[in-house]
Formats: sequence, structure tokens, C-alpha cells
Amino acid sequence: MAEYSISDPNQKTRLPHWFKVKKPGGINYLRLQNLLKDSELNTVCVEAKCPNIGDCWDRLSATFMILGDICTRSCRYCAVTTGRPYPVDMEEPSRLARTVKKLGLNYCVITSVDRDDLIDGGASIFSACIDKVRTETKDCKIEVLIPDFQGVEKSLRIVLGAKPDVLNHNIETVERVFHSVRPRGKYSQSLELLKITKNIAPDVITKSGMMLGLGEEWEEIMQTMVDLRDVDCDLLTIGQYLRPSKKHFPLKKFYTPQEFDVLRQEGLRLGFKYVASGPLVRSSYHADEQAALAIH
Repeated sequence: MAEYSISDPNQKTRLPHWFKVKKPGGINYLRLQNLLKDSELNTVCVEAKCPNIGDCWDRLSATFMILGDICTRSCRYCAVTTGRPYPVDMEEPSRLARTVKKLGLNYCVITSVDRDDLIDGGASIFSACIDKVRTETKDCKIEVLIPDFQGVEKSLRIVLGAKPDVLNHNIETVERVFHSVRPRGKYSQSLELLKITKNIAPDVITKSGMMLGLGEEWEEIMQTMVDLRDVDCDLLTIGQYLRPSKKHFPLKKFYTPQEFDVLRQEGLRLGFKYVASGPLVRSSYHADEQAALAIH
């Protein structure tokens, strides 16, 4: 809708009323905050400035970010710090597993920064985290949100060998805009990763997500959804891009809740098992509910 287009992307933009969220501070939020601080673990909730942190942490749901908090890439939409990462912490998988057990989680989401400095892109640490969590909490289902591993199939096979319940890799945006915001990634490579996952491990639930407001056209959104279904992607999340700072890619448009609902319905029509679509939806938002609906 025209009234929510951004005429000057460099100006400070007031958020529409539907972005109001409850200020974090519940009992579970504070408990999780303290526990994560003591565990020396990173979460994408904090590093990516997720607007749902209060809701998710109150539900005792968090997305753990392994392999440090410094990324080797500089995607223009992302708030995570870019630079030279620290050496891999080999004790991180054990700390993560102990934290998951202490929290009593029955669903765990594990993601990472991009580690193009590592031979396997960090795949072996993903695998170790999955194994350690399963050892400590046998009934915990595990979702991994992985980078593209620069298209190296061997790295993907390492992760799939640990048998995650859900493998998530975000397409992020439409093909035309992709290179502008992810200059070191490839749209076709991300699709290929999801396709190969289904070839290697047909029973693994695959998932992807995209942001809106980067200058894409409606028809391009629909085409991206079709492209994801063509590689048999099971789950889809669609949310509103929010510019982390003036240094990041300009926000071009706010989509209304009604538009997100239309996209949800279109996604289901295309055959996705579940579509989470809304202004505040992020890739791991209520991930346990999404996976449960896909399984059933």
C-alpha cells in the first residue's frame, strides 16, 4: 500500500502501530538472560536485535548462535558484527548441551555466524552440538539454521549426518535484490542447498525464510515462494525487514498485516506445510510450533 512506502530511505522512519511489542522483563526472560550470561553462549536473539526476544525468552525459547559472534561476511541487512573471528571454542557444544538440559527445552534452534575462514565452514561444530544435545536431552528436537557453506556439499553432509530434525537455510530475499544485500552469497546456491538436503535426507524437514521491504516486487515474492517449493522446501517464514542502522541497506516499504496474511494463504496454496507470515515473524519465531505442525 502506497501510504507505507518509504519516500526517503535515509530519513528516520516511524514504525507503524502494529510493531508495538511488550517490553522484555518477565520472570523467564530474566532467568534465561542470567543463565545465558553464565553459560558464555551467544544468541541470535541478542546479536541480531530480534524484536521478539521478550516473547520468545518468556516461553523459554531461544536460538543459540555458535562459533562466536563475529561473522566473516558483511550482509547489508544484518546487525551481527563483521570481522576476523576468534579461534573455534571446542567446549562450546558441551556448554550448549548443558544449558539446553538445564532449561528443560524440548526444542532447540542452533545457528551460527558465517565462518568462511574454516575448512568446513563450521559444519563439524554444528554436528558436535547436535550430538551433545541429544546425549544430554534425548527427547529434544533440534533445528539448525545453517549458512551456505560456500556451496560445499561435504559440509552439508557433515551436518545432515548428525540427523537434525529440521534444516533451515534462509533465502532472505528475491533473486533480483539478492546480490545487493548478500554480495558473497548466491540465490541459486541457496536453493541448491535445500534441494541437495532433500536428496541426501528426504525425511529431514526443510525450512527457509525471507524478509520484505528491500525493494522487491509482489510478483518477485511469489516467484521466490515458487522457487522454494520447486526444491521441496517444507516450511516458510516471511517477515518485515527492519533496518538495524543507517549503515545498513535502506528500508523501502512496510507491508501491512493484511498483505502478510495474503502471502501466508498463497504459500499454503503452493504446498508449504506451514507458513508463518507477519511483520514481526523471524526465522526461528515459534519454531517448535512450526515443526510440530509440519510433522503432523
